[in-house]
Amino acid sequence: MNYAVKSFLFWVLSFLMMAAAAVYQRSTGPTYPVSGTVVIGSEKVTYRLIRTWEGDTDAQVKVKVENPEILGEYRFRRFKSHDEWSEQIPMQRNGNELVAPLPNLPPAGKMMYEIYLGTEGNLIKLTNDPPVLRYKGIVPGWVLIPHIIIIFTAMMFSTRTGFEALTKGKNLKKYATWTVILFGIGGMIFGPLIQKFAFGALWTGWPLGSDLTDNKSLATFIIWVIAWLQVRKDERRRGWVIVASLALIATFIIPHSMMGSEIDFTDSATHQVR
Repeated sequence: MNYAVKSFLFWVLSFLMMAAAAVYQRSTGPTYPVSGTVVIGSEKVTYRLIRTWEGDTDAQVKVKVENPEILGEYRFRRFKSHDEWSEQIPMQRNGNELVAPLPNLPPAGKMMYEIYLGTEGNLIKLTNDPPVLRYKGIVPGWVLIPHIIIIFTAMMFSTRTGFEALTKGKNLKKYATWTVILFGIGGMIFGPLIQKFAFGALWTGWPLGSDLTDNKSLATFIIWVIAWLQVRKDERRRGWVIVASLALIATFIIPHSMMGSEIDFTDSATHQVR
């Protein structure tokens, strides 16, 4: 098999791995809705309880319940606070939905809540553990869209560069250079911009905080820069590229927003963001 055919197949495989990572990132992590099904009498209710809310309005938790005889109640309290749970509040019916408005919090604030459904005097809690909803500011499309496109393109190039290293291909330096450029722009420029719009701080990773998204991006970028410098000096040091490619895959395996920015309401004087 000649180089051109092999290269094409490696690009296809790299694209498929990138697409799988995109689907995985979209469907995992602490901001992905909590979903399930509950049977109330003879009615089957499927729910998706949100865990993120954008903007400065009250969050709207909605459950589709077509039977008007089924009622809903909810209660809430701020996450990482000394608050007591609120009283159970009747959910508002809007057509075939029951709606639970949760008071707005500043960006990075989190709210725990519980949803109860059933008939009057016989309500059941939907989830054993209360969902935790994180509030964030509005991220404009001119920041979000390039970030998504560039960061996943960087993963595709990283994977393709790893294959180039494994097969001792002739474009190792070129692909490594593009990987560093793309990841640098997508992860280290647009990433902090998203953090700024969403949570009010450009950087909350080491040494300023423990945000896992920031920390894993920084660690992976440093590894890739080292790998790039190594193969620029000597292409026989291609093992560095293989390690860097695996590191970036590991970065995407870690669910997005794990250990993300949050307000510690137990410190009411500072509302510390971590």
